[in-house]
Amino acid sequence: MGGFEKQLEFLRRRVARIEARYAGPPPAASLLEGQEVETTLGKHWEIDKVWPSHARHGSADVGALVELSDDLLESLEAGFTAPACRWIFLDTETTGLVGGSGTLAFLIGAGWISPRGFELKQFFIRDHGEEPSALLALSQLLANFDVMVTYNGKAFDAPLLETRFRLARQKVPFERLRHLDLLFSARRLWKLALERCRLQDLESRILGVERHNDVDGGVIPTLFFEFLHTKDARPLIPVLNHNATDVLSLACLTAVVPLAFREPHQVKHAAEMVGLGRWLRNEGRLEEALHLFRNAINLKLSEDLVYHTLWQIGTIEKRLGRHDAAVAAWSELTTIVNPFRAQAYEQLAIYYEHREKNPQMALEMTRAALQLGSTGELLKRAARLAEKASRPKSGRLI
Repeated sequence: MGGFEKQLEFLRRRVARIEARYAGPPPAASLLEGQEVETTLGKHWEIDKVWPSHARHGSADVGALVELSDDLLESLEAGFTAPACRWIFLDTETTGLVGGSGTLAFLIGAGWISPRGFELKQFFIRDHGEEPSALLALSQLLANFDVMVTYNGKAFDAPLLETRFRLARQKVPFERLRHLDLLFSARRLWKLALERCRLQDLESRILGVERHNDVDGGVIPTLFFEFLHTKDARPLIPVLNHNATDVLSLACLTAVVPLAFREPHQVKHAAEMVGLGRWLRNEGRLEEALHLFRNAINLKLSEDLVYHTLWQIGTIEKRLGRHDAAVAAWSELTTIVNPFRAQAYEQLAIYYEHREKNPQMALEMTRAALQLGSTGELLKRAARLAEKASRPKSGRLI
């Protein structure tokens, strides 16, 4: 190849590179399923998806969601009576994980139960100027529902969206909706069984859902900022799938969590029994809590949970006035090193002093507790019991 031909080939390659650079990637609309929607406040992008009634999400039956009872959510919070078709499930993807007036919810997923199955609408903001239009469309959708269900939404999603509505000078639509944040109930039920109670952890453990090619939540803001720069929507497709799965999992878990609180006997895993038992105890449902604790002891529990559960059993039996059963639980806790051992000795001391009127035995229990850790209260108890035990026993004339 001569010098002229080489120069010509070089120029051709250079022109091709320039054309590729300025041609850019295909527009977002051609890559994302959905359509551009125009409102009185501008335009935005919407994606609609339906999981048919015969579909399954892990172990969950999507079609069964429509049969959920109107008062199911009452098991978690009073005042949440509404047909399942009037519940909306909401999750956002944002430009930051902290919140604040500078954080944008660039993707809002809202799903609901219908006779068709489970329907989802995603509001995607392709640039900051589309936010007022997307918020208006979201507000119009929310007007069809009475209950909003989120996961950590009371701390994050709802306050963030309220700020965005106010900055856009639009009425906040959440004020008329009852807001149920499923995170609080999920923590009560599973925090003893799972290291973390993220939505993805629950969908894997409880629903058996395994995500493939999922995107880590920490990189989602970066992917959106890159999209603003390049207008290449392809890296955002996993983000839309991530959000869609979050919303569907939230709906399926909403069918599971309240049922556990309504029908505690249906819970089968030991650590979940303990978590639910603690909630029942706090609700004053002591016999139900005790039943779960005793069942959990007979199943596979970690050592720490065994000690915790024995302590709960002793405490409840004492509150119910069944002191012999309480003593049995506390005595078992004193036989091995564990975090409740000193407290168990102290409870036994109280029992022997006040129920059995046996200051000598009470003193022995107190001294055993003192060997595990001295406190001012225990020292006072030991001194008082030593003085009691040293008194001569009163005799009777026959």
